[in-house]
Amino acid sequence: MWQDWLLELLKGFGKLFLNPVFYLSFLFAAYLGVARVKKERRHFTVRAQNAYFELKQLLPMGIIIGLCISVFSIGLVLVVPMEFVVFTGIITIVLALIGKTRMLSPVYTAGLGIIVSSVSLFLGWDYFLFSKNNLSSSEYIFPTAVILLGLLIISEGIFVRNNGVKATSPRLKKSRRGQAIGVHLLERAWILPVFLFIPSGLLTIPFEWWPMFTVGNQTYSLLLVPFLIGSKMEVQGEHPIIAIRNVGRNIIILGSIMVVGGAAAYLYPLASIALVLVAIIGREWITRKQKSKEKNKSFYFSRKNNGVVILGIVPDSPADKMGLKIGEMISKVNSIPVQDKNQLYKALQKNSAHCKLEVFDANGEIRFVQRALYEGDHHELGLLLIPDEKVHGNEAV
Repeated sequence: MWQDWLLELLKGFGKLFLNPVFYLSFLFAAYLGVARVKKERRHFTVRAQNAYFELKQLLPMGIIIGLCISVFSIGLVLVVPMEFVVFTGIITIVLALIGKTRMLSPVYTAGLGIIVSSVSLFLGWDYFLFSKNNLSSSEYIFPTAVILLGLLIISEGIFVRNNGVKATSPRLKKSRRGQAIGVHLLERAWILPVFLFIPSGLLTIPFEWWPMFTVGNQTYSLLLVPFLIGSKMEVQGEHPIIAIRNVGRNIIILGSIMVVGGAAAYLYPLASIALVLVAIIGREWITRKQKSKEKNKSFYFSRKNNGVVILGIVPDSPADKMGLKIGEMISKVNSIPVQDKNQLYKALQKNSAHCKLEVFDANGEIRFVQRALYEGDHHELGLLLIPDEKVHGNEAV
């Protein structure tokens, strides 16, 4: 018996490479990386991370989370209609092609997929792979789809909280008063491959080789479905790590509510549609809450009177090797007080072979760091800073 399961798992895995979302995910991540580098070079003349950074983040964590969800899905035999897979894929492709990274949250892609699937089954659509069905014959499929939606939302929260905080992109913008301020942008995408059960009774399978097997008295197809999950948010009122982790936590809470709601929907399956709408409203509320919180706070990355705030750090630069962090403030360089980028640069020239920095961390505690500087060190220190008021543009120090 286990040989049959192993064979079906392998066949289901093979279907991953027939899904256009899988290939589009790599193209989309590459696009995000190239676009980010262009904007960073426009603002700082150098990039913070190379253009391959988004591609490197695309799969590793998704494979681990996807494996966990797949074990849960197979163990509880969570069944979703093929219509859900197809419509979710179509919505994902459209949103990715028009560059709507924030809308690639599963709340919108999978949520709308559930709604459109419900409509197709109610109306008995018979297009492409769909066969005529009505909701009453498969009403318990939609609570399982809501449970899956909840798991996908939890996954998004984990991605944002654990991976989104890594190497956010520094940017420059003007405040309402015309002053230069710094912001950090999270715009990233991840692939989440999940094994799903597809009931044979919901569609006429046009391929004789489609994997089918029996669970109880029903036959199912096992499919490895790639979900492209995206997230985008801008932070200017607090440290990006704190803001992004708070948003990720709220997304995880929303997903947990959807899982519980999906389980409760077995008592009244039509409530599944209402739960999807609740998920969309909840996700929008999280986004609006974060934006409102940002507006009510003073700018975190702005010019200070008692030091220079670090907006970004070039990887593998002297600043990176000295352990300097984004959000820290340099108050003295080689024992000379500094208040802007120009003063910092001049203080570095006092001793071109060695630098000693007095730094205040995010908690306001002072520490000292020092390092010898060598000819060829990348962009000297490799700090991305707020430009001086009378200087046009910016550059790495």
